[in-house]
Amino acid sequence: MTGMTISPSPDAPVRAAAELTDRWRAVLEPPVFGARSMWLTWFGADGRQLPLVIPVDDLPLAPDAALLVGLRDVHESVVVDQLGGVGHLALALCRPGAAAVTGDDEAWAEALRHVLDEGSWSLHVAAGGEVRPLVAGPS
Repeated sequence: MTGMTISPSPDAPVRAAAELTDRWRAVLEPPVFGARSMWLTWFGADGRQLPLVIPVDDLPLAPDAALLVGLRDVHESVVVDQLGGVGHLALALCRPGAAAVTGDDEAWAEALRHVLDEGSWSLHVAAGGEVRPLVAGPS
């Protein structure tokens, strides 16, 4: 069929950065938002996604220290309790406006770098009908 998009199966493992971007496109379809939010989901060492997607609504424009610590604590808890200590946190910063990455998006990425272990997370921006990687996912 022309124009039909086949979404990746939620059971299919994600093992590459492009596959993670495709997964976010499927989860966030359509990637158009009227307010700011941060969506969280986790992947085990085998690349399989947990059946858990958490949207954090009313996300401030600038990173908030208490929110960042809360995100880190939730991530650590999920990895320990659900993934046996090894897992990947995939985040999607969803916002209104154009798809181009903004300084505010970069500020969120930098703030997340200070509270999350390198390589244990990734960040995508979903806006203006597009999903773009900002911090690389699994390689």
